[in-house]
Formats: sequence, structure tokens, C-alpha cells
Amino acid sequence: MADVITTTFFSILVAGFLVGVVVGLTGMGGGALMTPALIFLGVGETATVVTADLTAAAVYKTGGAIVHAREGSPNLSLAKWLIIGSVPTALLGPHLVAAFTDDADELDYVLKMAIGAALLLAASTYALRLYINLRRVRRGGPLGDPDPRIRPVPTLLVGMLGGLLVGITSVGSGSVIMVALLMLYPGLSAVKLVGTDLVQAVPLVLAAAVSNIALNGLDWGITVPLILGSVPGTLLGSRIAPRVPQSVIRRGIVVVLTMSGVALLDKAGWAPLGEHETHPVLIAGVGLAMVVLVPFVWGLLRRGQGLPMFGAPTVAELEGTDVRSRRGSGARS
Repeated sequence: MADVITTTFFSILVAGFLVGVVVGLTGMGGGALMTPALIFLGVGETATVVTADLTAAAVYKTGGAIVHAREGSPNLSLAKWLIIGSVPTALLGPHLVAAFTDDADELDYVLKMAIGAALLLAASTYALRLYINLRRVRRGGPLGDPDPRIRPVPTLLVGMLGGLLVGITSVGSGSVIMVALLMLYPGLSAVKLVGTDLVQAVPLVLAAAVSNIALNGLDWGITVPLILGSVPGTLLGSRIAPRVPQSVIRRGIVVVLTMSGVALLDKAGWAPLGEHETHPVLIAGVGLAMVVLVPFVWGLLRRGQGLPMFGAPTVAELEGTDVRSRRGSGARS
């Protein structure tokens, strides 16, 4: 028993629980937080961490999908086209990376670079989502359409690109794809958006997990505490979500994602940052700059839409969090 219950076991358990709470609270993708957390804990090689994270995500996302399906929130027709596109590329993604190199150090470098870039993409998609909503509200666009006309070809392409990203990095099923859906179907209500994304994410992360397990095996020492921590964390976060200001938490997560993305690129030895040294001061500066400058930039974007720099519609209103709070949404992606 002492060989199983170790400090590393508890570290992964706590990390899984904390990230699970955030996922349940905000609906933001667990992979974008869990994978870098495990990498920085140093619990295994990057490929091993990605595989364990995807396996755990397949478990806790299934619970959330069941909750949404019972409430009738997912658009199953839309989810179907996303799944058709995403599952094959999720299966293919890890094999493409493996074909790139058979050197363990080179593979670790490629994965860290890919995950770092994916984290920055996930952070930027949150801002893009808010801006799209701002333009829609300003122009008096549709406030909600529970049954939009499905556009198969662009939806398939979104699924394919999302599947490839998730298969390689484990990041994107709950962040990048959601923004793409918002761009394709701007009238889709908030609860429909979250429910549809979560339902399509289950076969997506399962396919990515199976493909990664086939290539890298599965480290149960990481996977078991990750599942034991993330499942109750997600359930807890879902229960308290209606009483927590999600917009504030989401903005904090965007800062963390940006800092984590830069830190991973730095850790991998990205040439512009220097191959043989890390830059903690730079990473802290990125976080500070976001806290100080992002509200100002957002204000300028509001002015560009003919609105005052601060005021209504607020970020929370643009996110539609009031809709989710009234309906309840269970464990989210």
C-alpha cells in the first residue's frame, strides 16, 4: 500500500480535484488546465501525461454528458456531425506525431511546444468568444436558437481540426471547439452550446485516449489518482456553480492559461526565449501585463462598437452565465 499511496499520488489527486472543481464551475476545458499542471508537477513524460489526462477526461466528461442529455440541452444533430469529423482525426493525431520522430527527447519537445501553442490558442478563443457575443448583442443579432439549421461541411471541418488538436495535445475539446460553434451558430443558446460541446467531447476524448494508449501505454499511477480527484471535483464545482461569479473565475483562468502556455514554450526551449534557460520573470510579467492591460484593451474594443469602455453589457451578460445558472448544467467540459 505504501508503494501506491505516495506523495506523487496525493499531488495528482489534489491537482485533479482542483481542476475538476474549475471545470464544473466554468465549463472550460479540463485538458487546458490538467495537462500543464501535471507537466509542471513532473509526474511523467509529456506523452504519458497527455494519455492519462485524456483517459480521465473520458470518465468525467461522460458524467457531464449524461446530465445534459437528461435535461435535453444538447443539439444531438450538431453533435453527430462534429463526432463524425473529430473521432477519425483524434485517432490519427498521435500517430502523426509518432511518425515525426522516434526519439523520446524530440517527442517530448514537440509535445510541449504543441501544448504550449494550444494553451495560448485556448486563451485567445475565450476573448474571441466574448467579442463575437459583443458584436452580436450590439447589432441586435439572435439571442437564442435551440434548433439552428446544421451546416454539415463547416461543422465537419471544425470537428476534424478539433479532433487533431485534442489527439495531439489533449487541449481544445471544451474551449476551441466551443468558440468555433459560436462562430458557426451564433444563435445557439449558452446551455445548448455547453451541452452540445460536452456530448461531442466524450467520443472525441475517448478516441484520442485509445490512440494514445496504443502508442504510449497507460500509467495507472497517474490515471487512477487523476480520476479519483477529478470526478468528485467536477461534481462539486457543478453544484456550487450557480452561486459563484463564473465570469471572474473564467478571466482568471485565461491569465493562467496564457502564463502556462508561455511557460511550456519556455520549458521546451523555444528559440526566441533561449534554448538553455528559463525566464520566470518574463512569465510573471506576462501575467501582470494581462491583468493590467486586458481590461483596457477590452474597453477599446467596446468603444469600437459604439459603447462606453465599461458598463453594460457586462462580461457575465455576454457569456450568458445567467442562463446556465437558472437552468443548471451539471459537470461541463
